[in-house]
This record gives sequence, C-alpha cells and structure tokens, in this order.
Amino acid sequence: MVWKPHVTVAAIIERNGEFLMVEEIADQQVVNNQPAGHLEQGEGFVEAIIREVQEETAWQFTPNAITGIYRWQKPDDGKTFIRICFSGTLGEHSPEQALDEGILRALWLSRDELAARQEQLRSPMVLRCIDDYLSGHRYSMEMFHDLENF
Repeated sequence: MVWKPHVTVAAIIERNGEFLMVEEIADQQVVNNQPAGHLEQGEGFVEAIIREVQEETAWQFTPNAITGIYRWQKPDDGKTFIRICFSGTLGEHSPEQALDEGILRALWLSRDELAARQEQLRSPMVLRCIDDYLSGHRYSMEMFHDLENF
C-alpha cells in the first residue's frame, strides 16, 4: 500500500475578535472547523483556499499570508493530513448561495468559545492554527511556486 497524505487548505478569518468557522458533518458527527478542504487535481493552493471559503461560507476571501503548515495523523484510522493555513481578508458575502454539501452553517466564534468546544473541533489543527495566528505568525505568500505555470 502506498502512503498518500491528504493535502488540505484552511483559512483564518478574524472580525471583531471572532473567527469565521463552519459547522459541518464529519464522520457522522457535527464538528467545527475553519473553512477548509482538499486540494483538487490541477489546482493551486491559493485557488483552493479561495474556492473552499466561497463554497463553505458564501464569503469571498483574499489570502495575504500563510500562518503555518501542519501535519496531523488521525488516531482512529492513521490518515495523515497536511494543512496549509492562510490568513486574509473577506470580500463580499452572498447570503443566497447554498453552502457545500455537509456544511450546516457558517458562524463566528471567539477563540475562547472554540477552546470551550474542543471536543467538537474537527481536529487539533483548528485551535493550533488560530493560536499561531494570534501569536502573529504570518509568512509570505511568495513561498508558493506553481511549477505547472513555468
């Protein structure tokens, strides 16, 4: 069997001390997560996070920094996830847009509210990404190189 990590992107979006989150169904449970998802074939990281935020929250998003790159192995099945987390700014909201399948709603939560819901977080990466963001972690978007475009 060939080991294949799941490559994902996530967004940290803060407004007035609260973070844009999604409530979603994962493994038959309701969980909270950042707007996040898998990188699709032929898609760049920036395109992926813009798409995921729009699909899951109905908000436009412009990434302007990387807050971190994370690896997490799910304890129950051993799946490994590589997450590239971005921070950035919101654009327009399209409240009439249907949200992605499995997404129950988008909501704004403070760091303390999320910490109080640790059992409901999709993974430990959720709070770690927010803590890194709050600690000032911002790395240049120039780290990305899409070699298909060279």
